[in-house]
Parts: sequence; C-alpha cells; structure tokens
Amino acid sequence: MEYYAGIDVSLEYSSVCVVDGTGKIFREAKVASDPAALISWLKSLDYGLSRVGLEAGPLSQWLYAAIREAGLAVELLETRHVRKAFEAMPVKSDRNDARGIAQLMRLGWFRPVHCKSMDAQEVRAVLTARKLVQTKCQDVENSLRGILRGFGLKVGKTTDKSFAGRIRELVQGHPSLEAVGEALLSVRAVLLKEFNAFEKRVRAMVRSNAKARLLTSTPAVGPIVALTYASAIDDPARFKSSKDAGPHFGLTPKKYQSGETDYSGRISKIGDAAVREALYQAAHVMLTKPLKGCSQLKSWAMRIAKRAGMSKAKVALARKLAVILHRMLANGTPFNPAASAA
Repeated sequence: MEYYAGIDVSLEYSSVCVVDGTGKIFREAKVASDPAALISWLKSLDYGLSRVGLEAGPLSQWLYAAIREAGLAVELLETRHVRKAFEAMPVKSDRNDARGIAQLMRLGWFRPVHCKSMDAQEVRAVLTARKLVQTKCQDVENSLRGILRGFGLKVGKTTDKSFAGRIRELVQGHPSLEAVGEALLSVRAVLLKEFNAFEKRVRAMVRSNAKARLLTSTPAVGPIVALTYASAIDDPARFKSSKDAGPHFGLTPKKYQSGETDYSGRISKIGDAAVREALYQAAHVMLTKPLKGCSQLKSWAMRIAKRAGMSKAKVALARKLAVILHRMLANGTPFNPAASAA
C-alpha cells in the first residue's frame, strides 16, 4: 500500500495528514513548523511515504529544501492551483487543507513549482527590500506634497537634490509646517541614504553574478531587470523551451474555448509579478529611448504598435524579451541583435 502526506504550513504549527492509496485518512497531527520536527514526525511512521506535498508560501521553500535533503519525496505545489482545487470545500481550516493536499498528492492533480536556490532567494530579498525603501521614500514625498497643497503651497517639479530645499522654502514662516516639514524630510533623508546603499549593493551583485552580468549585454536591461530575471529563472534547464518563459511569467493571453465559443483575452498575469513588471519596463525603455543594438527588435514591436497600439506592443516585446533572456542564460551567450529579431 502506498501512502501520501499533505502539509498545511502555518507560522507556528503545521497540520499534517497522511492518506493511503484508497484515499482513507491514516494519520493526522499538528507539528511545529520546523524542519527537524516535521522530518522527525514523517520518518517516525512505520511505512514509507510515496509523496509529501506542501503549498508554496513564506516558510515552504525553507521546509521543502530541508525535507528533500532528508531523503523524502517532496513536492512544492503552486498556490493558485491548490486554491482552485479547494474551492468546493464547504469548511476552510488548516486540517482540511492538509487533507486536501494529501489527496492531491495521491491523485497527482497538482503542478509542482520550482524551489529557488538560496542564492536566488538572497538576491530576491535584496531587491524586495530596495523596492520597499524606494516606495516608502516616494510615500513620504507624496505626503509632504499633499500636506502643503492643503495650504495652497504647491511644490511643483523637483529633483532628488532640490526637493528638500523647495519644501523648506515653502514652509518658511509657518512654525507648524516647518516642524512637519523637517520631521518628514529627516525621514526621507534616512530612506534616501539606505536606498543609495541598496543601489551600490545591487551594482556589486551584478558584477559578481555571471548570469546577471550576461543579461546586461541586452539593450534596456539594467542591473535591476537582470537580477530580477536571473533570480526568478534560477535554473534555465527547468524550462523545456525558451518559449515557455513568456507563459510562465503571465505574458501570454488567456484563452477560453467551449463549444462554439473560442476567444483570447488579456494576458494571464500568473507567475512572478516582479519579473513581469521588470520586463515591461525594459520594453518601455527600448521603445521610447534611442538605444543602440536593438533596431530590429524595436522595428518588430513598432509594427505591432501600428496595428494594435503601443500598450500591446510593449507587452509583446516584454514577452519576446523573456524568451531572448532565457535563451541567453541557457546558452551562456551575450545578446545577439540579429538572432533576437528572428
């Protein structure tokens, strides 16, 4: 008899369910969300497990790596598919989720997702923190503009260097506004300092990362786009074809076909949103800036723009860039303008 386990991971404790080959629940438990505790519990069973499954989440990659290293057959499941499979459940609970995951393991109705390497996770952590600091800095600036606007004081266009001086100029002679302005400008100064430190770190990471350095040979692909894409791909060999990169990052249209109805909609937007945003930004720069070495790609996209509009052209170019960048990583070759336009 074969046995399958499903783990619903929570911050402190995880629900575990084991079912046999017929779907009968064999054992259930609450186990600490710690690799050692989960591995000990799974290995304490008197029978071998054919598969262990857990849904992708904040702790899942850490647990998955440890469970796999312990020699157990473990699968990391795509959250979107798990949620769709559980929609018919009348009661949502950790226990029921663990039961559901165990049944998915038994039936094979799941799509495994790639567990990123530790290096890729560290790169993503730096990029996420950089983005957070950048967003908070912009929030402070927008808050200051909004506060002063209420008093008829318009900041207008500024640069990073001129923003603080313009704020101080506007609030001069207003004691309360001066206090507010200085407080928020102090916060902004700290955030800018940390953001600039992240910028230096990102550039250093690109110099030491062969994959990201290779991607920067592509016009419009800078350090952020290169690191974002390289860390998301992680292992190029996990894709059977470079053409799979576009759908993987949600850059291909949804398709609906039933009976006489058959149509394609907007892009699916599944997968990594950060990669999708980075590729779209690269496409935007390529189409709107005078860059060398990408004239054929740009001409291809502009033909689409004339037919379907600039927005769709940028999406199409982002999708093409996803394919090109993957091919570069898979082959270990720099950007080739002639080959990329094919």
